[in-house]
Amino acid sequence: METPPQIEFHGVDATDAVRETIDAQIGALEERFGRITACRVVLRGPGGRHRNGGLYEVNIWLSLPGGREVAVGRTPHADVRYADLAFALNDAFKRARRRLQDKVRRLQGQMKVHEAHPTATVARLEQGADFGFLETSDGRIVYFHRNSVLNEQFDRLKVGTRVAYVEEAGVQGPQASTVKRLGRHGMRP
Repeated sequence: METPPQIEFHGVDATDAVRETIDAQIGALEERFGRITACRVVLRGPGGRHRNGGLYEVNIWLSLPGGREVAVGRTPHADVRYADLAFALNDAFKRARRRLQDKVRRLQGQMKVHEAHPTATVARLEQGADFGFLETSDGRIVYFHRNSVLNEQFDRLKVGTRVAYVEEAGVQGPQASTVKRLGRHGMRP
């Protein structure tokens, strides 16, 4: 770590045992992920507040290279297990470990990214037939058949309906192998 960790105590005695526990947890994060540049831990003791009196609150901020951060805060107010300091610390650092792991995976490109399907507009439906044509955003026309429409929603399609589709090469040109009707704002219904 480039800077020493900052540990703040509010309403809690800063005992050596608590400091050692926090230092050990920070050390475990550094050992696992190594590229943490700064760390700040704020430990708040149980307050006399009406809604969450008796619960510890642990907030952790981790800085990573490139100005990225991982923040863990917001102690669950209804979880009485946070009345135990050891549990509150362990749970907060466990959540920090998970978020840090997710952030590192994203930075390394290991997260699964679902590729968005292209969208189009229903340009024409043939009367009495089971097929139609889509107009893509680049102006191309793509054929689709009733069997390509998901969830048996062919009858709900009208000219102008927005759809997501999967295109493939057909015998007579491009065709949609899968067509899914989108909601009003481009979202799935």
